[in-house]
Amino acid sequence: MPNRAQDERWMRLALSLAQRGLGRVWPNPAVGCVIVKDGKVLGRGWTQSGGRPHAETEALAQAGDATGATAYVTLEPCAHHGKTPPCANALVKAGITRVVSALDDPDSRVAGQGYKILHDAGIKVTEDVLVDAAADLNQGFLLNRTIGRPMFTLKMASSIDGRIATASGESRWITGNDARRQVHLMRARHDAVLIGAGTARADDPLLDVRDMGMAGENPVRIILDGGLSLSLTSRLAQTAKGTPLWICHHAGLDKERLKIWEEIGATLIEVTHSETGELDLADMAIQLGKRGLTRVLCEGGGRLAASMISAELVDTLITFTAGLAIGSEGGGVFGPLQIDALQDAPRFDLLETRPIGGDIMTTWKPTAR
Repeated sequence: MPNRAQDERWMRLALSLAQRGLGRVWPNPAVGCVIVKDGKVLGRGWTQSGGRPHAETEALAQAGDATGATAYVTLEPCAHHGKTPPCANALVKAGITRVVSALDDPDSRVAGQGYKILHDAGIKVTEDVLVDAAADLNQGFLLNRTIGRPMFTLKMASSIDGRIATASGESRWITGNDARRQVHLMRARHDAVLIGAGTARADDPLLDVRDMGMAGENPVRIILDGGLSLSLTSRLAQTAKGTPLWICHHAGLDKERLKIWEEIGATLIEVTHSETGELDLADMAIQLGKRGLTRVLCEGGGRLAASMISAELVDTLITFTAGLAIGSEGGGVFGPLQIDALQDAPRFDLLETRPIGGDIMTTWKPTAR
């Protein structure tokens, strides 16, 4: 007879498998599945790159004969016909007698219909096993399907006195090699990387994934550049055909310049803006959500970081602190937040602190208000 401890054990395995899809499966969720019978694993699977095949399909293929087995799935099995038949039907056809799930699927094409298919076939369904862990893993997918925007992770690297650059603007490198490798891993686990035009001009970055054995797994590069000021000779522009480059810009720009950027391979996204020319970050977030993104890593400077916080778009804050001092003349971690009273200051709850080489990495979540 199944018990809660056993269910959680196998679900933890399914969740660990699901993590392998992060950054590679959008617009789909990252799902893991384990097929178990008589205490033995018959098959394991996770959503493959590009979102297909689904985790259940992979696990069932590995299992072979799954008659009488239990399927542990981190998300409600899909119920709609897309490029492949519904996973709920595949589980029924395979002879699965019990399905244990962690999280309901809010997608309007599923939303309980997957469970209904299973119930109608006489399959016992146990829901909400490690639901909090599953919701955290797929926070970006849930946000996309419920409010229409991706999850944003804000990453900032600073000196021990909270500076991200010297007075002259020098910032390479404040943190060490291990911290930079960790950031490349973070890029690989997100659908896209976001920076502002100032950072793009100052650093001329590639925003790719290097030294991780993940060639070809680069995220979408997104630049907030209202006036399309980025140089056409920049490394981002020169690599736009090989690695996706999206640029969020104002309306009404010169059509010839828009055409040039499209011809070199960039995707141009028109975003509303204020009278002062500031791009509306809330609109940006919706525009990115419409294009299927679920997880975006923000690596911008202090000004963009402050704007993301002010717009309440920071779902996770990750800081890297290095053991050097720059002084008050250097650039601060955050630009102006227009805070007069401490009670109005945005607050974050600490989730984790750990050393990364000679630096300290901390992970924070916004404090619920």
